[in-house]
Amino acid sequence: MSAMSKFLKISALVFLVVVSANFVFGQTFSKYLPLPKAQLVPFLSGLAQPLFVRGAGDGTKRLFIVLQRGRILSYDPSTGTTTTFLDVTTKVSQTGSERGLLGLAFHPQFATNGYFFINYTRTSDGATIIARYKANDGNLTGNVSSERILLTVAQPYTNHNGGMIEFGPDGFLYIGMGDGGSSNDPQARAQNLTTYHGKLLRIDPDVSGDNSNPAYAIPSSNPFFGPTTGLDEIYAFGFRNPWRWSFDRATGELWLADVGQFAIEEVNKVTIGGNYGWRIYEGTQCTNIEPANCVASNYTMPIFEYNHSNSRCSITGGYVYRGNRGTFPKGTYIYGDYCTGEIFVWRGIQQRLVDTTRLIASFGEDDDGEIYVVGIGSTTLATGTIEKFVGTRK
Repeated sequence: MSAMSKFLKISALVFLVVVSANFVFGQTFSKYLPLPKAQLVPFLSGLAQPLFVRGAGDGTKRLFIVLQRGRILSYDPSTGTTTTFLDVTTKVSQTGSERGLLGLAFHPQFATNGYFFINYTRTSDGATIIARYKANDGNLTGNVSSERILLTVAQPYTNHNGGMIEFGPDGFLYIGMGDGGSSNDPQARAQNLTTYHGKLLRIDPDVSGDNSNPAYAIPSSNPFFGPTTGLDEIYAFGFRNPWRWSFDRATGELWLADVGQFAIEEVNKVTIGGNYGWRIYEGTQCTNIEPANCVASNYTMPIFEYNHSNSRCSITGGYVYRGNRGTFPKGTYIYGDYCTGEIFVWRGIQQRLVDTTRLIASFGEDDDGEIYVVGIGSTTLATGTIEKFVGTRK
């Protein structure tokens, strides 16, 4: 073998080792794939504590912006105007950085039935409320008096309330619940199948219009449905604080970012009945809180993770890009870190796309599959912003 052939072979092996290290351990960020050329552009500013943005899938192309203290705004791209869609400030916690109006989901038939759902912490005691509402006036505004509470979950602490709710491709409503709060899950709720904390729930809400019917049904395919030990609503468990997660529009896969404790941030592909390890594991790392239970094969490990180097501290889950404008290569997962403002992409390996000054509360997806970034504030701005990723001209 020639010297040049040996050099090329060794170089190829080194490349594979580095890429494999990025893929398996997720502790470093690769530069080996060309970065997408997407750019962030301003979209909305001057917002009061925005936490989320999304489309409704009703054909109007409107965007709905969730504000932490209890309002939902509707942005009409045809006029560039923003109006109040729903105001539940009297119901919603007005204090606490992890309390408030946290999630919004539209029924798959919202265009015809007008039903939407919110996740908030109650002002009286901080309990999590999952509630159904109905829109008025051709779905232009939400009817505050139409609330029907589906689920109430007492919260023992002020933090780790989860927040995301979303309808899956199966038509059921999924609900992300944090472990109840404090630090290191002191009551081991995430592994306890008799509590909602630290779980992903799945229910079938009633949208018949007849409130004498039960508020929701349980899908019979849920893993603990019926006489099996465990709450019927549980779909998967072992989460610390699944703040933001999403379904891949093309594959239906559920990508869930679970906020870590002191060491590891992780992303999981969630499947029915899976145990994702918390508080036994933080990412792929044994926490040593219950060392006898640190048997990796008993849990589903994340598809990737990163550590808290360079001041990173809290993952904000995003979306798999499926838009048609070529903003990102299709199948790219976009996510970020709340503390550093960095935005990353994952395509088998992690890459840092852009470094912002934003406190990244959420990513959002419009009806066309384009991606937005929600900043609850920044190092230079006291008010919140929404920015949009756009492709660059060639």
